Amino acid sequence: MKTYLVGGAVRDALMNRDVETAAPAHVDRDWVVVGATPDALQAQGFLPVGRDFPVFLHPQTREEYALARTERKTARGYRGFAVDTDPGVTLEEDLARRDLTINAMAVAEHEADDPAHAHVIDPYSGRADLAARVLRHVTQSFAEDPVRILRLARFAARFPDFTVAPETQALMCDMVEHGEVDHLVPERVWQELARGLMEQQPSRMFTALRDCGALARLLPEVQRLWGVPQRAEYHPEVDTGVHLMMVLDMAARLGTSLPVRFACLCHDLGKGTTPADVLPRHIGHEERSARLLRKVCERLRVPVECRELADVVAREHGNIHRSETLGPAALLRLLERCDALRKPARFAEVLLACECDARGRLGFEDNAYPQRLRLLQALAAAQSVVTADIAAQAQAAGLTGSKVGELIHQARVAALSQADIG
Repeated sequence: MKTYLVGGAVRDALMNRDVETAAPAHVDRDWVVVGATPDALQAQGFLPVGRDFPVFLHPQTREEYALARTERKTARGYRGFAVDTDPGVTLEEDLARRDLTINAMAVAEHEADDPAHAHVIDPYSGRADLAARVLRHVTQSFAEDPVRILRLARFAARFPDFTVAPETQALMCDMVEHGEVDHLVPERVWQELARGLMEQQPSRMFTALRDCGALARLLPEVQRLWGVPQRAEYHPEVDTGVHLMMVLDMAARLGTSLPVRFACLCHDLGKGTTPADVLPRHIGHEERSARLLRKVCERLRVPVECRELADVVAREHGNIHRSETLGPAALLRLLERCDALRKPARFAEVLLACECDARGRLGFEDNAYPQRLRLLQALAAAQSVVTADIAAQAQAAGLTGSKVGELIHQARVAALSQADIG
């Protein structure tokens, strides 16, 4: 029985040594055990956790150890694959089933503390592809799992200076043409999209998906934004798709959360349905964006936190951008529509998404976004009203129901009028 450190931990260690600007380290370590059986691992105290194939937790470190395996596409089994974990499966056979050559390297367990200086087992030239900054599939088995297209796109976002090998690009295009991505499970699509949105340069993920045709199948609402013009005085980059990519990369630059980045992705979906005779204006695109967003969320089963934030941003980002022109009463109505008084933390994220939208324009990348501070100040002023005191006074005066709400509303408008809002 032999144990090897495999995959991302080896890749990242080599990049930290050999690449001038290393990608952020991904600390999870994956191990492969060759020549063992489930019983042999359990006898050593390993805890089984795999349901479809044997994966075990180390008794001390709790890291995952998987038996070396091969996979064959089928209607059953793990993700539609039949899995073979016979003790005779070699390390090279296990590495062959992996997606990219840069993820198909290993080092022996006794050298795992310093993979960058270890003897690297590299049967598929992953180290050469690291040096050349190339994303290349390992074998033709790549075509058996369309999730690998999404994974490659995610790595393109993680490593912005890498290119896709021509033969891998051709293979992905062929997979899309033959309908492979049409059968992806929604949860897997969302999982990979979410990871890609959180990478160093999210726009690269969508570029990779566009280039092979997968984006049109998975997110047609996003795909149709390219080629749609906007008014040049507000959007010097003109193209709505280009603007969207700039917004996503601004969200990464500002270190935003996944809900903010998803909101950025979906905030302008309605511009893809603007009638041609109206362009380059996009009157009413906010409500159209919100409707399309709901369809995307239902299709991909997007988590509630992401869905709700994106809905507020889609509906209100135009009003937030124009909020410096609003008086106290209109400001309060905006806060109420955003449910900011009940959910101030979410409102802060809404404003951050709007800042990404404003700065995700050609020539605006380093501009200030005063609307964010002003609206946070407005929210603080509205929150300063002690509603319990007003309710008590109203009750003493014999007022109930909507009358109490009106008094609270008037007090908040007055607080906004008196506040020193920048």
